[in-house]
Amino acid sequence: MTLHSETAHVIENIHLYGLTHLMWLEVSDLYESASPGQFLMITCDDAERSFSEPSLGRAMSIFGIRTDGGTQEIGILYDVVGRGTRWMSQQEENAEVRILGPLGKGFAPNFNLRNMLLIGGGIGIAPLIWLADRLVDRDLGVTLVHGASDADKIFPISLLPSDVEFVAVTEDGSLGEKGLVTAPFERLLDWSDQSFACGPDPMLQALNDVRKQYLVDKELQVLMEARMACGFGVCYSCAVFPRKGKKGVELICTDGPMFDSSHVFG
Repeated sequence: MTLHSETAHVIENIHLYGLTHLMWLEVSDLYESASPGQFLMITCDDAERSFSEPSLGRAMSIFGIRTDGGTQEIGILYDVVGRGTRWMSQQEENAEVRILGPLGKGFAPNFNLRNMLLIGGGIGIAPLIWLADRLVDRDLGVTLVHGASDADKIFPISLLPSDVEFVAVTEDGSLGEKGLVTAPFERLLDWSDQSFACGPDPMLQALNDVRKQYLVDKELQVLMEARMACGFGVCYSCAVFPRKGKKGVELICTDGPMFDSSHVFG
């Protein structure tokens, strides 16, 4: 595997909603070939100088790619929840950020199908926004379900393509449907031809359980989240043990992060 590390410059870094920020970085043309679901490792400096140990890289899904006057830019959607992401939120225009990528295996939509169902939990919405853009560009039907604990954590519908059908689900009922994303997933299974999800493991497991319960022979691709130290298969901090297929350990960073849900969860 050829790894590419570079110093990227911050183009924009804004607070978007709740705890969520959006950073755009100027990068090399290598990212032109990246696909939704791939990620990068970003090296975070120490946002709290009282800690002397080095800060490990953070694995971040690519939110999108845009071109401005021939300049290639990538977006990173992130929640400010700890030292590394606090440091990220403090980086201003023209600041230098060290990144490694693009990494991993992204989503593999079948463009010959018609109705695409996307399910995001929390910040797991990030790669699904880019995927939704790609699918809409192909004139496919797209429904995007976003679940979170409350309204402050739901992606703004105003920032989505108008052709995307958006379903908000909050646990406290403060926006959209009250409950969990498994309810709209179950309701839309018959309509969908292919499904894609990203979020915490319990959510992905629950979606796969619904698929199995209704004996639906339709692919559910899941993008798994994990803390990583390297991002390219050396540290084994992102190991998973699939229920089907190849026996033994697989790595989210290199074998994934996209897996067929039945391969991982049975």
